[in-house]
Amino acid sequence: MRSADTEFIGGPLDGRVLPIYLSPFNAVPKVYKVPVPAHGEEPARTLVYARAKRYNAKGRPRWVYEYAPDQSEQPDRPGQSGLPDQPQ
Repeated sequence: MRSADTEFIGGPLDGRVLPIYLSPFNAVPKVYKVPVPAHGEEPARTLVYARAKRYNAKGRPRWVYEYAPDQSEQPDRPGQSGLPDQPQ
């Protein structure tokens, strides 16, 4: 499989360049999810990065990932599942 070195902007991966596998059409996925394991008191969560197009100095487009905190999945906490409480 082919991969492309893709820059991450914002969030915990800010400034890092990671190899991302390309689709059959030579494009990176629209959304990239990074699972973060539990560490100490912090529960496990998933960071979400959305694909964005940037242009280099020569005007050529390239893909980067921008941190999307509103789409990042927060850990489930008791009583905050997002579902209405069921009567018993």
